Amino acid sequence: MEMRSNETILLVEDDAVDAMTVKRALRDINVTNKLIVRGNGEEALEFLRQEDVERPCIIILDLNMPKMNGIEFLRVIKADETLRRIPVVVLTTSKGEQDRFESFDLSAAGYMLKPVEYPQFVEVVKNINLYWTLSELPE
Repeated sequence: MEMRSNETILLVEDDAVDAMTVKRALRDINVTNKLIVRGNGEEALEFLRQEDVERPCIIILDLNMPKMNGIEFLRVIKADETLRRIPVVVLTTSKGEQDRFESFDLSAAGYMLKPVEYPQFVEVVKNINLYWTLSELPE
């Protein structure tokens, strides 16, 4: 079972090591979707607003980023008619309750903490995949 493999996943993450870890975890659980990585909210919005780009099936979002952080990014896309239905799962090191509450207030589909150990990281990515697979609407 995997995310719809013909659709892209957008990862908004400024840490190159974390981006590589997500990429590796997706590969290790046999998710074959194309992964697009953008380093902050501004770059992600620029990507999403290109007319010739297909919308990703899911956005995996870090909160702590330069220029435009994850909360600011969520605020913008959830107010945008054309982007607000894309599910966003927050994947962050932030244990702050305020960040979690604000993410859910802004319609985040999930909020997951980045584990330090790789095996746990794979489990988190499996949960994101499972959530997305089970929440698909019939065509």
